[in-house]
Amino acid sequence: MAIVKINPIKIEGRWQSGVALDLHTTSSTPIGPNEFGHMQFDTVRPEIAELLFRLKNRADRDAAGPIIETTAKFLAQYRDKFDCIVPVPPSHQRALQPVIVLAEGIGAALGVPVLSCITTTRSTSQLKNVTDPEERKKQVEGLYQVAAAQTQGRSILLFDDLFRSGTTMNAITDELLDPGKAAAVRALTITKTRSNH
Repeated sequence: MAIVKINPIKIEGRWQSGVALDLHTTSSTPIGPNEFGHMQFDTVRPEIAELLFRLKNRADRDAAGPIIETTAKFLAQYRDKFDCIVPVPPSHQRALQPVIVLAEGIGAALGVPVLSCITTTRSTSQLKNVTDPEERKKQVEGLYQVAAAQTQGRSILLFDDLFRSGTTMNAITDELLDPGKAAAVRALTITKTRSNH
């Protein structure tokens, strides 16, 4: 396994502290439409983002190893700050759920339990297709429920693969802290978009 180079970036939200390990893309240059008229892009990604792309879009399990190893190494220095990892529930069904695969791998590497204590109350349209911040907020209102028996008094690391606007992670943080009675919530994502849309 290889540790890949990362460039941690602070992410702001209702959590105590948060970090994205790197940008989602470094640049994306339009290169013209394909035969179906859809614009194609020459996208440059940091190494860890390229691995994440392979894991998510190509179901390439081999890409998970270096992400897990790199993330576990990064988190080792903060190991005393959390006692469990809570993955953000996936927004749509895939044969391979990247967030779950990564959370379980990181949890195993650090010897930290992974709690699937967040459930959705209804099916969601994918938030990434909603750009209006107010509409995004409406979409997540009342969407998440927490199993408080699992989270009460815990120091939680909330984990997702991609940070865009923070709408989802903020909504889940509120659930973890209020009905969930968590002692603290910190946030970690693998990548972060360059803009919030």
